[in-house]
Amino acid sequence: STMEEMDREAVATAVQRVAGMLQRPDQLDKVEQYRRREARKKASVEARLKVQTLISLSQYIEYIGIISFILFQKNCYNCFPVYFLMLLVSCVYFRTLIAFFFTFVSVPEIVREAQDLIEQGELLQAHRKLMDLECSRDNLMYEQYRMDSRNTHDMNLIHTYFGDMQKLSEELAKQLWMVVQRSLVTVRRDPTLLVSVVRIIEREEKIDRRMLDRKKQTGFIPPGRPKNWKEKMFNILERTVSTRIEGTQADTRESDKMWLVRHLEIIRKYVLDDLLVAKTLLDQCFPPHYDIFKRLLSMYHQALSIRMQELASEDLEANEIVSLLAWVLNTYKSTEMMGNSELSPEVDINCLNLLLSQNVVDQLLSKYMSTLTSNIIGWLRKALETDKKDWVKETEPEADQDGYYQTTLPAIVFQMFEQNLLVAAQINDDLKTKALLLCLQQMNSFLTRYRDEAQLYKEEHLKNRQYPRCYVQYMIAVINNCQTFKESIISLKRKYLKIEMEDTLSSSHTNMDAILDTIAKEACSSLLDEVFMDLEPHLNELMTKKWLMGSNAVGTICVTVEDYFNDFAKIKRSYRKTMTNEAYRRVVVEYIRAIMLKRISFKNAEERKDGAERMIKEAEQFRFLFKKLAPGSGEDTEGLCGIIEAIAEVIKLTDPSLLYLEVSTLVSKYPDIRDDHIAALLTVRGDASRDMKQTIIETLDQGPSQPNPNYIPIFKEISVPTLTVPKLLK
Repeated sequence: STMEEMDREAVATAVQRVAGMLQRPDQLDKVEQYRRREARKKASVEARLKVQTLISLSQYIEYIGIISFILFQKNCYNCFPVYFLMLLVSCVYFRTLIAFFFTFVSVPEIVREAQDLIEQGELLQAHRKLMDLECSRDNLMYEQYRMDSRNTHDMNLIHTYFGDMQKLSEELAKQLWMVVQRSLVTVRRDPTLLVSVVRIIEREEKIDRRMLDRKKQTGFIPPGRPKNWKEKMFNILERTVSTRIEGTQADTRESDKMWLVRHLEIIRKYVLDDLLVAKTLLDQCFPPHYDIFKRLLSMYHQALSIRMQELASEDLEANEIVSLLAWVLNTYKSTEMMGNSELSPEVDINCLNLLLSQNVVDQLLSKYMSTLTSNIIGWLRKALETDKKDWVKETEPEADQDGYYQTTLPAIVFQMFEQNLLVAAQINDDLKTKALLLCLQQMNSFLTRYRDEAQLYKEEHLKNRQYPRCYVQYMIAVINNCQTFKESIISLKRKYLKIEMEDTLSSSHTNMDAILDTIAKEACSSLLDEVFMDLEPHLNELMTKKWLMGSNAVGTICVTVEDYFNDFAKIKRSYRKTMTNEAYRRVVVEYIRAIMLKRISFKNAEERKDGAERMIKEAEQFRFLFKKLAPGSGEDTEGLCGIIEAIAEVIKLTDPSLLYLEVSTLVSKYPDIRDDHIAALLTVRGDASRDMKQTIIETLDQGPSQPNPNYIPIFKEISVPTLTVPKLLK
């Protein structure tokens, strides 16, 4: 019979299964284990069969009665339509729907339990309950959809019954996002909590995929799917990173000049700390396909780029621009940040994009240079104004360690240059070079102003020579400052300029040296003017009757010069030598000018002899004085006193017939002597007739000249009064 056939088929299947289980000798040990497993399966099948045989139409009606009674007890009969009862009894999946029904009547209870679990931090268990509820609702909806996909009313009804479950899902999500927001802290304190969150997100992703697959096949998808919790998690991480970066600015420029430096340093520290935690701890809490470290790295880079763009668009000061650019171009990829050895090899600095586009960087550099230009102009102007205030003080200027007068101007100027060069060097060598060229360029303009101010200082002083009280000392400081400026320029170039760039600057450097020498020379000249204003009454005594009678004018001149040169000892050596030579030259020029003024005309040979000897003696006094003022400068290299002595020889000559010879020797030695000088000299001598003067002058024009190779023309500076010349020649 059919039953016997089924028995035989069952035995054959059983034999086949046992044969499959016992193919190797070692499997005999597991016979007992296999027996127990099969017994369990058998019991399970029998239980299912019992349930199936119990179901009959009368039992369906009985079930409806039970359900109705429960609904009545729970006071929700009115809201549960008979339609559902019919759905339950008519459905192929009747047993499942009975389970759904009993789930439904306990939805509020399960939701409460899940909420309690959330409060206790048992997120996985809470999620398990949520999944059960969702599974019940989704399958119930699916069955409804299959029976009548257009019946939105009943679909909405099911949705409403499970409304609390939706709130539960939102509440759980809220907890998850709180953990995600604090993931970098949580991973250190309670990594298992973070792992639970990730597991929940993974479960939801799995359900999302299953539901989307079913949608492709059936067109049905439950409300709220896909949840996309993984995507939401990454969005929240992104927002958290942005907030983290933005929230690091504690100060403003008004409250702290260094606000930007502090802000950037806090960002650097936070980002490095966060990425190190992400790499060492966070990575282990996420499945590999999340690539969490790479994603976070990208988020930080993006957030930093946005923040740097915001900062770049602010109205930054020059030093702030440099701080920002130095951070963006150097710090970001340095070992202090992304180049940290603990972040490699995952972070490759060569693959990181720039935080600011090249265009923005160029705009900032351009703004920096123009701001720096106006700043330097302003700083230099202010420095000079401050220095000028010192010039009128009642107290002498400070002296350096060698005792030379100086003001703080060169130190202030070059300190300011150096500060700006150090700042520019933080970005790159190119900007440092540009800043140096700018500094030197502005230095050129500044020195022109410095020169003008020194001239104005002298002019103001000449209006009232009692004021300023320390005029001489401050003029000496101006001279010494020129030497300091020269040395500082060399030092600055040596320190901040590459050797190959030297040539591009050589012309401007030469130009600056020339301006500085001019300023020093003019200041020296101003000081000598001061000396010669005091010498004027004594110079006016020379070559007069009083002088011939034995006045001490030259003695006074020497004492006055020496007195001034005690102050001039505070001039640096390089310019002091020039000063001494110039003073020496001017004394001799004034002395010869006194001769050419024809204030005296000797009456006889004895007067000529006395006058000439006096001139020779005074020339020796000058020679002695200047040797004393400039020791080690050698003999009278220009032979200045020799000119006075040569003139004295012409005056001293007793034999008039040799006068032409003596004068021609003088002219050959000093070829810049003009005819009017010879005429004046012969007038002072007092014994040459008009014809003799004429003859000597005319004959001299043909003579050869043999000047001293060191001779610097002196007579061209000396003019002879012309009004008295015709009178004397008559």
